[in-house]
Amino acid sequence: MEKSDQFVKDLHERQEKDEANRAHQGKGNPGKKSPSKTHKG
Repeated sequence: MEKSDQFVKDLHERQEKDEANRAHQGKGNPGKKSPSKTHKG
């Protein structure tokens, strides 16, 4: 069970970081929601 416990911890940390990043990018400037998608044909 140790491995799965560690996996869950890592997963939660990663999710928290992702949410924080999303909050930084998305709010205040709806035009720049995803900086990685700059190529719109």
